[in-house]
Amino acid sequence: MPPKSKKISLVYFVFVTLLIVGLVPLALTGWFLSERSATELRAVENRYQIQLVQAKARQIEMFGQRYGGLVGSFARALELSNDLSLLSAPQTEEKIGATLKENPYLLALHIKPINGESLSVFRAETIQKTEIETLASAALGNLGGKKLSFNQPTKLNLTGEVVLTVAAPIVIKNKISAGVVAIVSVREMARLMSEMKQTSEAQLWKEGLPIVFVVDEKGRAVFHPDPNVAAAQKFLSDLKIVQEWRESSRQIQSALVPFTAEYEGVRHEMIGAYSTADFGVDFVFGVVAMQDESKALASVGDMRRQTWLISSIFALIALLVGSVFARRLTAPLLKLVAAAKNIASGDLSNRVQTNNITEIGTLGETFNLMSDKLEEHIASLAKAAEDNRELFVGTVKALAAAIDGKDKYTRGHSERVSRISVAVGQRLGMNSEEIETLRISALLHDVGKIAVNDAILNKPTALTDEEFEIMKTHPKAGYKIMAQIPAMKNYLPGIYMHHEMVNGAGYPQGLKGAEIPMQARIISVADTFDAMTIDRPYQKGFSLEDSLNRIKSFVGTRYDGKVVEALVEACADGQIGVGTVRLKSAKPAENSSQLKAA
Repeated sequence: MPPKSKKISLVYFVFVTLLIVGLVPLALTGWFLSERSATELRAVENRYQIQLVQAKARQIEMFGQRYGGLVGSFARALELSNDLSLLSAPQTEEKIGATLKENPYLLALHIKPINGESLSVFRAETIQKTEIETLASAALGNLGGKKLSFNQPTKLNLTGEVVLTVAAPIVIKNKISAGVVAIVSVREMARLMSEMKQTSEAQLWKEGLPIVFVVDEKGRAVFHPDPNVAAAQKFLSDLKIVQEWRESSRQIQSALVPFTAEYEGVRHEMIGAYSTADFGVDFVFGVVAMQDESKALASVGDMRRQTWLISSIFALIALLVGSVFARRLTAPLLKLVAAAKNIASGDLSNRVQTNNITEIGTLGETFNLMSDKLEEHIASLAKAAEDNRELFVGTVKALAAAIDGKDKYTRGHSERVSRISVAVGQRLGMNSEEIETLRISALLHDVGKIAVNDAILNKPTALTDEEFEIMKTHPKAGYKIMAQIPAMKNYLPGIYMHHEMVNGAGYPQGLKGAEIPMQARIISVADTFDAMTIDRPYQKGFSLEDSLNRIKSFVGTRYDGKVVEALVEACADGQIGVGTVRLKSAKPAENSSQLKAA
């Protein structure tokens, strides 16, 4: 008699089937969602770190500009007097004393003539006169032919405080007669970084907390959440992110760097960003933000653990129900298989119809609950993505407003150019994605004016040829700034090429006709239209009719005929007016907007 073949219990079959149909899709979907969340979270964290270090770098630059301006103004005032006796006069000492009182982080002001006694006003409880003389001599010795010089941070002997020296020459009767030196505490830099709580370096690394610090050109700590690190001017050049900043600080203003770091024998996978605070006189600081990647993305790990926990619970339910009602579960299992396949293919709207048997009904209801939760989770992720998009657009608008704010005569210009461009793009039949790209590019078209001196931007009269050449650098400057961010790739044509002309006489590349992207051709016309119709101190804005006639006269030389025709049609229909744009939108609040010239 042949041996009996070993039979497989239906309980095990149902268990395996339910495990495959119920657990695997859930686990795969959960894993996919957690990976997607990790990607989104990493992108948000990256943007936050870059924005953080850029903001702190700009604050530190303003710190340097303030004290550089203070020293420079003293030097210029003494030069204008053309009187060497004023260098040690009582009124000069009184003025220096008043300045010291007004600036709590200014430790000393020192005037050192080539011949004669020096004049110093200082905080005796913080710094000694001999230290002032030593620091001043070093600072003036490093001036060379420069009008302003910053020296590397130095620690004081009396208090151990780290200071920065700023020096400027005093030129009287065409020769250097003296020098002005300011000694500034870098504690003011710590105040600028005030939201960074003081924490020991060991605790920062152990807990994986965000670390934001400032280093000098040698890689020494100038500011650090651990005051002991800054006080010791600890070298942080062993960190790869600091090494990269030192190698590229003058070429790249901001960058994102994933790297591996080691602290007390423990390796950490880090994400970080750096930005350069450029004082404009061959003197820079690096602002660095970094965090342990696993801590920054801790919520993703929690999500994965929860996914496995939920999956395990459902697998246990499937095992218990299958072991008791194997036969009755066969038919519902087929339905569950079909439903699970639909979910795995992305159709989360599919639900299982339950019957009046309690256990089978419970399994079906549980499966439906799982689908509901997954659908809700995906909806919440979609909402989060939309929120991120709104945050991005809001940031772009804030940046555009900040750029326009540099020029008091063109406040609101970027927003108006953006709306005019969108209106023209709608006339030209662009799809929604192209319109959105055009809108953001137009908002940022003048971002390069960040690099243009305020005196030129706010000049109330027409620019000289030299000033105009400087102004013409802003498209290239804007391109360099935004090209560092991969997500800005689609917006670069409008930023870089909105001053190109169809006859090739534009700048910065001298492109012709179809070589100029449509995005840039539209922004060029919108930019000109807004500039013509807005009042300036040296010129009243043109009327709508005069503006359009003048723009039409440049068709074929400066501007694309189709774009100009779309602008004329929009003005004729009342969609575009002087300071007014009505856009076609599903949101009533955005259908019309009165944009007033600043």
